[in-house]
Amino acid sequence: MTTRSDKIEAFDRLLTIMDELREQCPWDKKQTLQTLRHLTIEETYELGDAILDNDLEEIKKELGDLLLHIVFYAKIGSETNDFDIADVANGICEKLINRHPHIYGDVKVKDEEDVKRNWETIKLKEGKKSVLEGVPNSLPALVKANRIQEKVAGVGFDWEKPDQVFEKLEEELAEFQDEVKAENRVKMEAEFGDVLFSMVNYARFLDINPENALERTNKKFIGRFQFLEKKAKEAGKSLKELSLAEMNEFWEEAKSTEY
Repeated sequence: MTTRSDKIEAFDRLLTIMDELREQCPWDKKQTLQTLRHLTIEETYELGDAILDNDLEEIKKELGDLLLHIVFYAKIGSETNDFDIADVANGICEKLINRHPHIYGDVKVKDEEDVKRNWETIKLKEGKKSVLEGVPNSLPALVKANRIQEKVAGVGFDWEKPDQVFEKLEEELAEFQDEVKAENRVKMEAEFGDVLFSMVNYARFLDINPENALERTNKKFIGRFQFLEKKAKEAGKSLKELSLAEMNEFWEEAKSTEY
């Protein structure tokens, strides 16, 4: 296990390399906050994939990529005298200290929910006009729905029991079906959105992360479908040439092999 000094030395090494790349590498010299943005998003998703796969070696690599991006942004900020890596680190340190008065102050909490409520209250005192200000507009809709619900729950705007949420979900499903029967496409879309939002809320009450759950299902489906493609190829057929019965047989075989 590395020591604290080893960790500091490793971080200092990264800062030195970043300085050298920024001075000497044609590609690194050209980068801006804007050009790095989409790359950072991509790296974040790659880290998310590694976490879902529980690939610890890959998680380590992807964390390194993200750390590089943080150092890169700070380096660019230092060149215009707006901020540097020390400002970034000290900024988050101050925020953590301020938002954990139960650790660095005299506030008493009894559980995680108390911590969450305090966190949102403190943010409002810091000048936030809305509890929902901290939810990025560019988040994927499923992730955003989950974060919105977590945020408002943190200030007490929430159901009391999972059964109540499930009843609301059933209500939204019935309203959606009414619009399907009426063939009103505008209202169908609106009600379908309500169903999804309620599903996300119910998942939260069951301590299920909806994004992770759906992505695991995506991966499972991809694995099973690719197994079906493989079996079709082995049979000398294209997928279009397979009957539904044959497809179902291969699909069940894929399920039995735990794809």
